[in-house]
Formats: sequence, C-alpha cells, structure tokens
Amino acid sequence: MIDLRYPIGKFDPPGRLAPERRTACIEEIAALPAILRRVVAGLSKSRLDTEYRPGGWTVRQVVHHLPDSHINAYTRMKIALTEDTPTIRTYEEARWAELPDGRAAPIEISLALVQALHERWTWLLRALTPDQFGRTYHHPDLGAVTLDTGLAMYAWHGRHHVAHITGLGERMGW
Repeated sequence: MIDLRYPIGKFDPPGRLAPERRTACIEEIAALPAILRRVVAGLSKSRLDTEYRPGGWTVRQVVHHLPDSHINAYTRMKIALTEDTPTIRTYEEARWAELPDGRAAPIEISLALVQALHERWTWLLRALTPDQFGRTYHHPDLGAVTLDTGLAMYAWHGRHHVAHITGLGERMGW
C-alpha cells in the first residue's frame, strides 16, 4: 500500500553527491516546471480544488506550494554561498498554503513563477564548483545542511509533489 503522504518515500539525505548524481539532480530541478505544467494541464477548477489525500492540500495548493518552497531553497543556497554557515529561517508552509493566494489564486501564476525561478536556479547550480556544493547552512530543525543535500532534497521535493498530483489523477481516473 502506498503512503499517500509520501508516495515516492521519505527523503533520505545522500551525503556528498557524486558528480553524476549532482548533475542528475540539477536536471530534475530544470525539468520540474515542464513536468508540473504537463500534469496539471486541462484540470478543471473542481479537480484543482480536490485534496490529493484526505486532509491534505488541494492540487492548487500543491502547485502554489512548490514555488513558495523552492524560493526559500534558492535563497538558502545563495545565503550559504555568500555567508559562512548561516542559520536560515524556517517558515510555516502549512499556514502559507492556507493564505488566499495558496487557496484560490490561478495556478498559472505559480507555473510561471516556478518556470522563472527554476531557470535562474539551474543557471546558478550549473555554474557552481564541487567545493561550493560542500558549503553549508544551519537549519534550525535539521542542523547542518550542505548544498549537495539541499540539491538532492529539492530534486526529491519536486518529484514528491508531482507524485501527489499524478497519484490523485490515477486514483480518480482523470
């Protein structure tokens, strides 16, 4: 039985990434906007406002959550690249999802935002040296996080939320 909350499993921090795995993660981040756009293409308002699991976010909230989360990740990485082991700020993602833009805004806004963000983010990631991927930030809940771990985490994060949407579509016969 698939855990609807973690349809691809929980994130497992990889440690230092091999160059090939690092490149694959960057390419996953680059590909997410097109994949996300494809999986939500043509969904009606009622489908967008369907929870991906009982008590979970709606598809619309998931779409809006991705750029919210990934903007934070991009910012955290840039801070880690320009400061020595900075402590980053967390945010209440569940509360952000309940704000009016998360609950009701047209998804096209977030699809465009994630497209622009991921273009900029992957441009940065492709330009980093292997040593730069070893830089860290301090997460109040997770402790020291390297850019390698952050990269793997957000490649996973995109797949994780796409699986929420595609899994719902499969279960509902969309």
